[in-house]
Amino acid sequence: MKISFIRRDRASRWAMILAPILAFVGAIATSIILFTALGKDPALALYSLVLEPFLSWYNFSEILLKMAPLLLIAQGLAIGFRANVFNIGAEGQLVMGAIAASALPVWYPLGDSALMLPAMLLMGALGGMAWAAIAALFRTRFNANEILVTLMLTLIAVQILNYLLLGPWKDPKGFNFPQSVRFPDAALLPTLLPGTRVNISLLFAFVVSALCYVFMRHRFSGYQLLVGGLAPRAASYAGFSQSRAVWISLCIGGLCAGLAGAAEVSGPLGQLQRSVTLGYGYSAIIVAYLGGLNPLGIVLSAFVMSAIYIGGDNAMVSADLPIAAVWVFQGLLLTFYLAGLTFIRHRLIFLPSTRKAAP
Repeated sequence: MKISFIRRDRASRWAMILAPILAFVGAIATSIILFTALGKDPALALYSLVLEPFLSWYNFSEILLKMAPLLLIAQGLAIGFRANVFNIGAEGQLVMGAIAASALPVWYPLGDSALMLPAMLLMGALGGMAWAAIAALFRTRFNANEILVTLMLTLIAVQILNYLLLGPWKDPKGFNFPQSVRFPDAALLPTLLPGTRVNISLLFAFVVSALCYVFMRHRFSGYQLLVGGLAPRAASYAGFSQSRAVWISLCIGGLCAGLAGAAEVSGPLGQLQRSVTLGYGYSAIIVAYLGGLNPLGIVLSAFVMSAIYIGGDNAMVSADLPIAAVWVFQGLLLTFYLAGLTFIRHRLIFLPSTRKAAP
């Protein structure tokens, strides 16, 4: 017998809604087995991972803080994913955005101009976009695979960050820690919720989400990207430029990631540090797919993934879980969701084998 998948004419809307819920349930069930195998109390681990983030105002505010960069990056990546342009290097674009945004306060540590913060955000967005544009150039000019190029560029970006923090941008009064000088008040984002670390970057994320929704649903350029992803041959017959789609997809993804990097150094960090690379660029891939590559669904999935981030920190302390267990939980979410999505969009059929029996 031969197993084959046949694409359905139309996927069930209810099945699409249930898919992330069932993926979450499957990830929890598998994690129970994993935690038990590690010798940990699965009830305590799941309590710390799933419930504890919602039991105090501080933890909930930290969820909103983590949500901002995840939502920003995921919205940018989803545009490319829908066009079959796979930007896997958002982490590097975030780093380059953080570096570009940090240049002003590092060069002018006593600056008090009201224009410093807007200039930082602009430089961060352009820095991330420029880094993604390198991958777009290699893809359109040399037909290089954007997955490999963006991944390799991420490694280069991290090394540039290390060089700056261990060399010319290292704080001479920082007790030899790899970090820049503290940014002046003019370079810091205003707080959104008093008494918390949540800043206005969360509003940026919601504005970008709305813009992405309008772009993909109500703009002809967004329609071109969507058609190019669903039916590349038909898109080429219609005269839609694949090179233009690559440039738009990668540049938007890089711009959003760079803006997220700028918001991190001008927000909760207050300086350029190595900890700006917390894996947001990789987790945003999971966020984008869990949200069904839909701008509205991504808002919800970003909130859920942010809660897992905070729950993971709690689980490492309360349940003595290794950080790798939290990463595995995130990976299980994506694996179960993609598996469910495959069966939602395709029918599984069994065909008789055409191989002739040996005489």
